[in-house]
Order: sequence, then structure tokens, then C-alpha cells
Amino acid sequence: MKIVIHYAFLPHTDAEAALGFYRDILGFEVRKDVGYAEMRWITVGPVGQPETSIVLHPPAADPGVTDQERDTVLELIAKGAYTAVTLATDDLDGLFDRVQAAGAEVVQEPIDQDYGVRDCAFRDPTGNLIRINRLA
Repeated sequence: MKIVIHYAFLPHTDAEAALGFYRDILGFEVRKDVGYAEMRWITVGPVGQPETSIVLHPPAADPGVTDQERDTVLELIAKGAYTAVTLATDDLDGLFDRVQAAGAEVVQEPIDQDYGVRDCAFRDPTGNLIRINRLA
């Protein structure tokens, strides 16, 4: 039996800025771009890996979320404390150079961690923490 992580969800506060990061800098393909009212859900993923996607969604869009709860979520996102995703690549330093050159906020340059992983970290335009590991 094979189980894959099919979708991960990250909030975005600016759909065009999110596309600029995930499509134009990371090189992900856009699989779906769905609008409803003034909101957009954008599904992106690595080229050639259709089983793995990230859904970029408007934060706290659930109608059951109060305005106060929505404000709290937006504050946590702005601090980079709301959510994160870890990607992996066989060219960590090359990807780091590309993302840094594009102007993304660097959280951590590539380092060898004590726990056996070489990684780096950025924030996407919304503030989500994007950690990138080197594939072993």
C-alpha cells in the first residue's frame, strides 16, 4: 500500500505575490486557480510530481471564524508563527542562491544541523516558514 501526502495547505494574503514565489521563484506549476467572491485558492506543485501539491488559500475564510479570530490568525501569519512546510531538493545551495537572489526573506542560510540534515529557511510573501532540506 502506498500513502502519499497529497495536499498541504498554506495561507496567502496576496494571491499574486504567492504566485510570484511558488511559480516564478520555486518553479512550481499551477494546477488550479479557483476564485470565489474576492478570494482565491491556488494549487501548485513541483513539475512532474502531480501527487504532491500545496493549496494556497485565503486565511481564516471559514464563515464560522469570528473577526477577532481572523485578526489573530493574520497576526500569527505576519509573525511567521502560524504554519510551515518543508521542501527538499538535491541542489540545496543552488536553490538557496536562486530564492535569495529573488529577494525572499532569508531566515537561515544553508547549514549542517546537529541532527543530520543540511537545510535552509525562507519566509514566503505571506510569512509562512519554508524550510528546505537537502535530499540525502
